[in-house]
Amino acid sequence: MKWMFATACAAAISLALTPTADAKGCIKGAIVGGVAGHIAGHGKLGAAAGCVVGHHEANKADANKANAQAPADQK
Repeated sequence: MKWMFATACAAAISLALTPTADAKGCIKGAIVGGVAGHIAGHGKLGAAAGCVVGHHEANKADANKANAQAPADQK
Protein backbone atom coordinates (compact mmCIF):
# COMPACT_ATOMS: atom_id res chain seq x y z
CA MET A 1 0.00 0.00 0.00
CA LYS A 2 2.93 2.33 0.64
CA TRP A 3 4.13 1.98 -2.96
CA MET A 4 0.71 3.13 -4.21
CA PHE A 5 0.87 6.21 -2.00
CA ALA A 6 4.43 6.93 -3.09
CA THR A 7 3.50 6.54 -6.76
CA ALA A 8 0.48 8.82 -6.43
CA CYS A 9 2.53 11.42 -4.57
CA ALA A 10 5.29 11.27 -7.17
CA ALA A 11 2.76 11.73 -9.97
CA ALA A 12 1.11 14.65 -8.20
CA ILE A 13 4.46 16.30 -7.51
CA SER A 14 5.64 15.82 -11.09
CA LEU A 15 2.45 17.46 -12.34
CA ALA A 16 2.85 20.28 -9.86
CA LEU A 17 6.46 20.98 -10.84
CA THR A 18 5.89 21.35 -14.57
CA PRO A 19 6.01 25.05 -15.49
CA THR A 20 3.00 24.96 -17.82
CA ALA A 21 0.75 22.89 -15.55
CA ASP A 22 -2.19 24.57 -13.91
CA ALA A 23 -4.44 23.26 -11.18
CA LYS A 24 -7.45 22.87 -13.43
CA GLY A 25 -9.38 19.88 -12.16
CA CYS A 26 -6.86 19.05 -9.45
CA ILE A 27 -8.61 20.82 -6.59
CA LYS A 28 -12.02 19.38 -7.38
CA GLY A 29 -10.56 15.89 -7.89
CA ALA A 30 -8.54 16.11 -4.68
CA ILE A 31 -11.64 17.01 -2.67
CA VAL A 32 -13.72 14.19 -4.13
CA GLY A 33 -10.84 11.71 -3.89
CA GLY A 34 -10.01 12.78 -0.35
CA VAL A 35 -13.58 12.22 0.81
CA ALA A 36 -13.80 8.85 -0.92
CA GLY A 37 -10.38 7.87 0.41
CA HIS A 38 -11.32 8.98 3.91
CA ILE A 39 -14.32 6.68 3.85
CA ALA A 40 -12.06 3.83 2.73
CA GLY A 41 -9.42 4.76 5.32
CA HIS A 42 -6.88 6.25 2.87
CA GLY A 43 -7.66 9.96 2.67
CA LYS A 44 -4.26 11.20 1.50
CA LEU A 45 -3.96 8.54 -1.16
CA GLY A 46 -7.47 9.33 -2.38
CA ALA A 47 -6.70 13.05 -2.53
CA ALA A 48 -3.50 12.51 -4.50
CA ALA A 49 -5.16 10.11 -6.92
CA GLY A 50 -8.18 12.41 -7.23
CA CYS A 51 -5.91 15.30 -8.14
CA VAL A 52 -4.20 13.28 -10.86
CA VAL A 53 -7.49 12.00 -12.29
CA GLY A 54 -9.17 15.41 -12.07
CA HIS A 55 -6.27 17.07 -13.86
CA HIS A 56 -6.35 14.41 -16.58
CA GLU A 57 -10.11 14.77 -17.08
CA ALA A 58 -9.84 18.58 -17.28
CA ASN A 59 -7.16 18.30 -19.95
CA LYS A 60 -9.26 15.78 -21.86
CA ALA A 61 -12.27 18.12 -21.73
CA ASP A 62 -10.15 21.01 -23.02
CA ALA A 63 -8.92 18.88 -25.92
CA ASN A 64 -12.50 17.90 -26.80
CA LYS A 65 -13.56 21.57 -26.78
CA ALA A 66 -10.67 22.48 -29.07
CA ASN A 67 -11.63 19.70 -31.50
CA ALA A 68 -15.29 20.75 -31.44
CA GLN A 69 -14.37 24.32 -32.37
CA ALA A 70 -12.31 23.25 -35.39
CA PRO A 71 -13.81 24.34 -38.70
CA ALA A 72 -16.13 21.72 -40.16
CA ASP A 73 -15.72 23.04 -43.70
CA GLN A 74 -13.66 20.17 -45.09
CA LYS A 75 -14.33 18.87 -48.59
